Amino acid sequence: MTRVFNFSPGPATLPEAVLRQAADEMLDWHGSGMSVMEMSHRGKEFIAIHAEAEQLARELLGIPQNYKVLFMQGGAIGENAIVPLNLIGRSAGSGQARGKADYVVTGDWSKKSAKEAAKYGTVNIAASGEAGKFMSIPKRADWKLDTGASYVHICSNETIGGVQFHSFPDVGNVPLVADMSSDIMSRPIDVNRFGLIYAGAQKNMGPSGVTLVVVRDDLLGHALPACPSAFDYKLQAESDSMFNTPPTYSIYIAGLVFKHMKQQGGLKAIEEHNRAKAKILYDYLDESKFFRNPVAKEDRSLMNVPFKLKDEALDDSFLRGAQARGMIQLKGHRSVGGMRASIYNAMPVEGVKALVAYMKDFEAQHA
Repeated sequence: MTRVFNFSPGPATLPEAVLRQAADEMLDWHGSGMSVMEMSHRGKEFIAIHAEAEQLARELLGIPQNYKVLFMQGGAIGENAIVPLNLIGRSAGSGQARGKADYVVTGDWSKKSAKEAAKYGTVNIAASGEAGKFMSIPKRADWKLDTGASYVHICSNETIGGVQFHSFPDVGNVPLVADMSSDIMSRPIDVNRFGLIYAGAQKNMGPSGVTLVVVRDDLLGHALPACPSAFDYKLQAESDSMFNTPPTYSIYIAGLVFKHMKQQGGLKAIEEHNRAKAKILYDYLDESKFFRNPVAKEDRSLMNVPFKLKDEALDDSFLRGAQARGMIQLKGHRSVGGMRASIYNAMPVEGVKALVAYMKDFEAQHA
């Protein structure tokens, strides 16, 4: 068997050690005589798996006790609706449908988040990078926040455009809500800066199917009357994420990934690893006359690196050559074209070095 270097933006590559452990435990988890896939979510075996996953998430992210950790379904796209269903009514008073929220639009994903939230309340676009084709993050001084907003929403890392918040904005007493799907657990963060964090697992934490939600206690209990019970954060918190059957196997794999992260030295060590990988690729892009990265340097993502060839007619040839060398999923998003290397936590340095070596060869042949 030959493993490829998988640069997919998600579902993304997972640590090989995690995959091997899951394979070893597939038929018989710890002598239980059954697979995790077959377990009752209310049985003692899965309760232990769930509890360990939550505790490891708390340790890695430094989550305070006044925050709930929820494992939910629906992905970040689902949370685009679930967040306003739970929070947007706060600014209008309990049970009112036309609350207000601020959204900072830094790419296609936060643009979709704002559009979805507008179904449940009044959305103020506090700032947008669209005029500059989402190649930079609007400066905090230029944001036009609504003092009556229930929350301020950002996307910490945009997978398509490749921009990332490298520090988080001060928004006063209004809760800061962040979609961290594509850079969760890639670096240490101060959870106290946020009212709510949500993240689909399929970039850095595990397979698709489970979404991590970290929500401050005081933000529970404000759901709109129309909010489905399964999406009510308060009900899910009271049920320990088991108001309905949770995505049990995805939670199990996430727990294995969390354990692996802890063994690697935690998020500080993981950040150093991610910065080293990104530097290798960006340094080459900056010196190349054949490839370029269009993102403002101060806002470049450590997770998703879009780049374009000088001659776009060579795109298909580049992708074929990369696949022949065991590097896949490098095609850019259809909305922007070009290439994109997603180098999440589990991408080894060797994968980035192999990509740069190939890019150098390709440039030498076609420049």
